[in-house]
Amino acid sequence: MLENMRSFARVVETGSFSEAARRMRVSANVMSHRIQALEAHLGCRLFNRTTRRMSLTEQGRVFYDHVIEALQILDEAQANIGELGVLPRGVIRVAAPLGLGRRLVAPVAAIYQDAHPMIDVQLRLTERRIDPIAEAIDLTLQFTDQCDPGMIMRKIGDARRLLCAAPDYLARKGMPQCIADLAGHDCLLLRFPGSLEFRWPLIVEGVEASVPVSGHLDADDGDVLTAWALDGRGIVLKPAFEVAEHLATGRLVPVLNSYPPPSAMLAVLTPERRLVPLKVRAFTDLLIEHGRRYLAGEMGRLAQGVAPEIRDSGMVG
Repeated sequence: MLENMRSFARVVETGSFSEAARRMRVSANVMSHRIQALEAHLGCRLFNRTTRRMSLTEQGRVFYDHVIEALQILDEAQANIGELGVLPRGVIRVAAPLGLGRRLVAPVAAIYQDAHPMIDVQLRLTERRIDPIAEAIDLTLQFTDQCDPGMIMRKIGDARRLLCAAPDYLARKGMPQCIADLAGHDCLLLRFPGSLEFRWPLIVEGVEASVPVSGHLDADDGDVLTAWALDGRGIVLKPAFEVAEHLATGRLVPVLNSYPPPSAMLAVLTPERRLVPLKVRAFTDLLIEHGRRYLAGEMGRLAQGVAPEIRDSGMVG
């Protein structure tokens, strides 16, 4: 029955009994017999046949959708079982933002590849929003609390964010005391493709507000913004773990503690399917494990290194 179903799917895909037979390396008579046996088993015709053309019946169209899904499940199950007995092989494609990709995903990819030497890891680092389905990405690391249709989301943790700047910049420009003061400051801005204006989300009296900001420098790489901030060129909005070292040493200091940005949820997204390949599941588990350690370790180091008034502000926890 399984061979008959595969033969049926191949006939639909090729539009020809003879071409389907050629690709499956059987005779046209064998292919015809398989389809006839399948129709007899189902008790209905799957194809309308004339001397000039062939088309699916209504029952055939419905059955084809189920056959494709069933064959995909079987193929994935066989692949996963096979991986248990031999070294996993193939390619896994991973996407992540630039900063997180360098600090977290790249080391995890190396650890994973050491454990699975027959798998090639292709890492794509970009700040742009990607379409995992269209770009054939197996696993995506994102700051998001929304899961697009067709995707599965697994949470790593909540990443605190804050505004910060270098002490020499604040000595020149003054420490802002309220949100309105940001209008007189140079804000270092992360540019996303298609962005027309810059706004920072800040918590004002318990409610998230979208605050317009401006500055003379913007980039699509968060690490460039950090370097500019360290150089005394403005105020930057950053995940706290990305600047923990600089906050702990005093090279950067928090700004507007009373109006913090909301935390951002860090999550792993994978395409939804009945059976997730073992190579993808293993990479996801490893990334989540290391991601949680990374967030906890950076925030712990920050909490130990900053002044009590900063700890009390809720910037670290």
